Amino acid sequence: MTHPADSHGGGFRGAMTALVTPFLQSGEVDERALHCLADWQVECGIRGLVPCGTTGEGATLTADECRRVIHTVVEASAGRVPVIAGCGSNDTRRTVEAARIAVEAGAHALLVVTPYYNKPNRSGMRAHFRAVAEAAGVPLLAYNVPGRTGQNIGSEGVLELAEIPGVAGVKEASGNLEQIATILAGMPKGFVVFSGDDALALPALALGAHGLISVLSNEAPHEIAMLVDRALAGDYLGAREVHFRLLPLMKANFIESNPVPVKTALAILGRCREDVRAPLGPPEASTRQAVADALARAGLLEPAR
Repeated sequence: MTHPADSHGGGFRGAMTALVTPFLQSGEVDERALHCLADWQVECGIRGLVPCGTTGEGATLTADECRRVIHTVVEASAGRVPVIAGCGSNDTRRTVEAARIAVEAGAHALLVVTPYYNKPNRSGMRAHFRAVAEAAGVPLLAYNVPGRTGQNIGSEGVLELAEIPGVAGVKEASGNLEQIATILAGMPKGFVVFSGDDALALPALALGAHGLISVLSNEAPHEIAMLVDRALAGDYLGAREVHFRLLPLMKANFIESNPVPVKTALAILGRCREDVRAPLGPPEASTRQAVADALARAGLLEPAR
């Protein structure tokens, strides 16, 4: 059977998971839980795995931990889906080095966040992505998330990046559907656009986006894969049903900073511990309850009796 993901961009299509990084009580990476989580994602129909990004707490992983996380995910995926490793920072030289480490660990592509804090100008932004693309030798997706970086690339900026050899697409987490539409209308052939927001995935897919890089699929891989597959097949009625069923959980996942709620959900589901790395901290009791309630409403957890 041909899956919608198989028809475009070497597999860069469909629902992909922005994987959490499970930790042991000691604070070390829980490679066993990560391997099990990645394998479960693929078994449930997820079409790509994205470790070491925002949800994976990449900012607080050492270079060696990133290497091990990526290697573990590549091993778990066993060639069934692409692994797109997060490797961005606000230093071009460090990002280039992180990109090389990711490729050496087996990543098929890279997710490169726009430099934060520095707020690079347009020439600096272009030079940053060109340097990473040239050094890596694998496709990369630019990651536009102004809520984290303090700077929106904008549709014009994304379309400029799309002209750089090796920049294969963008993960758009701007929350701006007009911007996504403008990129889709003006992008070159072969460029891919992924929604970076679970709650905006369905309208973005209706506009012509190629997929979703999802937080929620950590908890609900089968359901998110179903939502995206239905939308890509033109079954918007079916996709809408899944969207509204998952909407409370989409909201609950961002009551506190990502990935605190999603790790809380995974702990409730028995997939990994809820531990996060400082400066993130444990969730409020109200968050834990809201996440549990949303899991139950989504049909992922038996409601309390």
